[in-house]
Amino acid sequence: MRPAFSLRHLTFPAVVAGFVAVLVGYTSSAAIIFQAAGAAGATAAQTGGWLSMLGLAMGVTSIGLSIYYRAPVLTAWSTPGAALLVTSLPGIPMPETIGVFIFASGLIFLCGVTGLFARLMNHIPQAISAAMLAGILLRFGLDAFASLQPDFTLTASMCLAYLLARRFLPRYAIVLTLLVGLAVAAIKGEIHLSQQPLTFAVPAFIAPHFSWSSLLGIGVPFFIVTMASQNAPGIATLKAAGYPVPVSPLMSWTGLASLLLSPFGGFSVCIAAITAAICMGPDVHPDPQRRYWGAVCAGFFYLLAGLFGGAIGQLFSALPPALIHTLAGLALLGTIAGSLQRALAEDKQRDAAVITFLITASGLSLLGIGAAFWGLVGGIVAHLVFCLPRRQDGLPI
Repeated sequence: MRPAFSLRHLTFPAVVAGFVAVLVGYTSSAAIIFQAAGAAGATAAQTGGWLSMLGLAMGVTSIGLSIYYRAPVLTAWSTPGAALLVTSLPGIPMPETIGVFIFASGLIFLCGVTGLFARLMNHIPQAISAAMLAGILLRFGLDAFASLQPDFTLTASMCLAYLLARRFLPRYAIVLTLLVGLAVAAIKGEIHLSQQPLTFAVPAFIAPHFSWSSLLGIGVPFFIVTMASQNAPGIATLKAAGYPVPVSPLMSWTGLASLLLSPFGGFSVCIAAITAAICMGPDVHPDPQRRYWGAVCAGFFYLLAGLFGGAIGQLFSALPPALIHTLAGLALLGTIAGSLQRALAEDKQRDAAVITFLITASGLSLLGIGAAFWGLVGGIVAHLVFCLPRRQDGLPI
């Protein structure tokens, strides 16, 4: 039974978690969106319109889905898909690019309506989902402490603030860590604000044109990469955190949002994984059923980012990389620990979970598809092999 919606459940740590999630999302991949738009031949105004439309779309879907399901359902653009577009779109006219967006979004919507993706995800053991999530987040945990080398003072100050806050004010650990990081960065003169004012970029409608060559050559790979490297980890993240949200409606709503907004540059709205995990930790709220407020707050920050389009990326880029990496890693410590615990809890699934974790954490990319997908594949194959019935002599049948 879903808990009742109440503004009384909104906490300051949830607001901070939402801000950190959007901060990490934009600083880690907004540059790829700029490159993808540039590869499509978009002007500066069109690029700002793309980011405005994406921010508004992610804000509306994150707020709506999180409140409806009472779960931290955070949406995001497809970063792996955007990376594919950077290399695939040069030379493709803008109308054909929009046609590719509409085609791929239509396929995602079709997966949601038919329930094919949901049936596939239901066959993935929870231990493997948790191991994949831990593998995805491992890099962020490592980067938090690797930042000690390039910026020791800032990173060490934030780590010390986090430890003391976790000991005495655990609910406000990330809040205080962020404030200490901002204060130290400001004292060291490492915050470089741009002189360009924040402006609203109006998304422009572009009539699509469909070409079989671009649909098959770019649209199908874009669809596969988005589903395998973005939506699958996103759904697995929700499952691993104990939120049994229905998969098909999520695919349908996000696919429909992308389908409607593609002519304006909203090339993908997907289920977030890494940034969503920031909104699922115990720092957001002691009660897991109240943590959806973290994603709701992130949705409002998405809306704010959408109102100012590309200029918001410059605002986020003013912060030093060490601050972003340390903050993200520390915010994800609880989620990483919980994922590892769930992944290794059952003896029968432990080996398959470890294989999933190692493949995902390796960062390999095969056929243009990222490590998260191959971690799932490797873990499922290992799980099936280990579950084969045995003969009396111990050999598989």
